[in-house]
Amino acid sequence: MTQSLVPLAAEPVPQRGGRHILPVFAGLLVAMLLGSLDQTVFSTALPTIVGELGGVNHMLWVTTAYLVASTIMMPIYGKLGDLIGRKGLIIGALTIFLAGSVIGGLASSMTWLIVARAVQGIGGGGLMILSQAIIADVVPVRERSKYMGVMGAVFGLSAVAGPLLGGWFTESAHWRWAFWINLPLGVAAIALAAFFLRLPRHDARIRFDLWGVITMAIAVTAIILIASWGGTEYEWGSPVILSLILVATVFSTLFVIAEHRASEPVIPLALFKSRNFVLATIAGLFIGISMFGALSYLPTYLQMVTGVNATVSGLMLLPMIAGLMLGAVTTGQLATTTGRYKWMPIASMIGLGLGLWLLSTLRVDTPLWVLLSYLFVLGVGVGLGMQILVLVVQNSFPDSQVGTATAANNFFREIGASLGGAIVGALFTSRLTDLVTERLPAGGATAVDLNSLTPAAVRALPEAIRDVIVGAYNDALTPVFVSLLPMVVAGLVFVVLIKEVPLRSGLETS
Repeated sequence: MTQSLVPLAAEPVPQRGGRHILPVFAGLLVAMLLGSLDQTVFSTALPTIVGELGGVNHMLWVTTAYLVASTIMMPIYGKLGDLIGRKGLIIGALTIFLAGSVIGGLASSMTWLIVARAVQGIGGGGLMILSQAIIADVVPVRERSKYMGVMGAVFGLSAVAGPLLGGWFTESAHWRWAFWINLPLGVAAIALAAFFLRLPRHDARIRFDLWGVITMAIAVTAIILIASWGGTEYEWGSPVILSLILVATVFSTLFVIAEHRASEPVIPLALFKSRNFVLATIAGLFIGISMFGALSYLPTYLQMVTGVNATVSGLMLLPMIAGLMLGAVTTGQLATTTGRYKWMPIASMIGLGLGLWLLSTLRVDTPLWVLLSYLFVLGVGVGLGMQILVLVVQNSFPDSQVGTATAANNFFREIGASLGGAIVGALFTSRLTDLVTERLPAGGATAVDLNSLTPAAVRALPEAIRDVIVGAYNDALTPVFVSLLPMVVAGLVFVVLIKEVPLRSGLETS
């Protein structure tokens, strides 16, 4: 039997993208940008911050506090949004986020800075989730895809813009501007939501899933600490990491038990009865691991191999972001126009695999334009599938559950990306240590402190030693890209199994 080539949804697409949507959508984009930027904006500013505030032993908590708090809050915001409505929640999340920004801008010690990041995370955990869910409240799934494509482009842009802005604020103004810049943007987003956002009101009675939240919070904290500390602060086989693995395992099990018994579970186990939810969530997790695994080490690779500074290395990632934005926006428009979308995550996995393979062929003498073209291919691969998979999840559930489903999808993607980055880092650093020790002449290894192997330090080394270090860095990182390919192949199998369900062309009125 041959498959028809007509669009899947026969009913006409309602014209809902009028002017009344635009101010709402602008506010949601700002909210998403704030939440995603703050995951990365301090990565380049941390050395300066530590120098001013002291407390190098607490440096990792500046990023970890935000990540832990935001990841824990994702499913909570998603569930509460389905129960009580999302307008008040997103205004509240923005307000909390701005309160954390004020605390950070005024911080006089590392302790207060970490507190500020945790408060920001409590608010930031809702910004992306609620933005994606609010679009589901006001735009049918069929038309929603073009908005989701733009959201995916903004998310990808923030992955590079965060480190760039952090470095620019640190070098040109002051690192505190990484906090202060949030205030005008956040106030604008609150105003747009307050005046233009019109959502149905909910009168559901809340039965708070206390044990689910507690067990989830402990499990998530342990998992992210494993990802953050493993191989850096502590050896992977150290008692601390092994204890955290035990805690993560035990409380993940307790979380599943709590969700099975709860009357209003924060992550309902019934979600996993949906084939498309499971397949799209796993595939999205794989895309997240690949994207953030590559982004974690490419800037430093570019500095080491090409000799550019931190700002220029960030700008060199723009081809990847251009590819991501092109893929995300194009697929969003095509899904709205044709109603067909299954080919998009399939093409995404193929493009992602091709991009990773191309990066694995890099050499120290690879021309710069070739490297940048490889990054563009990787970006297109990510962009083709990232937001479409969220749309697949939303299309699998009624609008009354879309917040919970979207939050669960993003929650597992965040966990997977954190662990994936840690695994990539472990493979890379282990191989780098072995190669440097093996290739340096006798006695040379003792003259190089690998723990202080910064681009500036490498450039100051004698040419013979510098060439060894740069070559080892290249040869240590490129095989890591190959090691991600089996996961991409598995992801391809998962997306092939996704059932293409017609995108709904109407909104629920209940």
